[in-house]
Amino acid sequence: MRKKQSAAIDVLRRLPSPLFTSADVAKLVVNDNVFLHRASRKGYVKKIANRIYWNVLFSTEPPTVEQVACFARRPSYVSCEWALNHHGILLQTPTVCTTITLHAGIGKRNRIFYQDYVIEYSRIAEKLYLPEEILKLDNVLMATPEKALLDCAYLRKRVPFADELETDLLDKARLARVVAVYPAHTRKSIDICLSLLIP
Repeated sequence: MRKKQSAAIDVLRRLPSPLFTSADVAKLVVNDNVFLHRASRKGYVKKIANRIYWNVLFSTEPPTVEQVACFARRPSYVSCEWALNHHGILLQTPTVCTTITLHAGIGKRNRIFYQDYVIEYSRIAEKLYLPEEILKLDNVLMATPEKALLDCAYLRKRVPFADELETDLLDKARLARVVAVYPAHTRKSIDICLSLLIP
C-alpha cells in the first residue's frame, strides 16, 4: 500500500503546480481517470473544472481566480470589471471574472464557478487582442487599465459603472492610442464616459 501511495506522490510531484490537466496526468500514468479519482479521494488533488485540477499536495495555497481563468482557456487574459478593480479604477468588487480569449469555448455553458466567483469567457476579434496591452502579473495575464476599460465598452456596448470610475488613474495618451483600433461604438462609449467624468 505504501508503495502505491509513494508512486502516486511521485506522479503528483512531476505534475505542474498549482494547476494541471487530466492530459498532463495521462502522459505519466496508464489510466488517468482511476489515478485522479483515487488522488481526489485522498485529498491530493481537487477538481476545479472539467479536466482541470489543483495539485493540493504540492501547492502552498489554492490557485487564484485569475490563475484558473487564464489556465482553463489559452490564450486568454483577465479584463473588464475584474481588471479595472485590480488596477484601482473600479472600487466595486465584481463577482464575475471576465476573461478574454480567442478560443471558441465561450458562453454560459463554458462558465467556471470557483471560490464564490464566476469565470466567464468572452471572445474578441484577433486584431483587438493587442499583446502589448496585456500585463503578466504573478503568472496571470491581465489587461492594462486602459485596455480593460476598452474591452468593457466593446463587449457591453457601454461603460458600466461609468460614474464610479477613478479615471484620473488612466493614462489618457495610452487610452487615445489604443481606442483607435476599436470599432466606432466603443470609441463613442469611451468619449461619452470621459466627457461626463473629466471636467
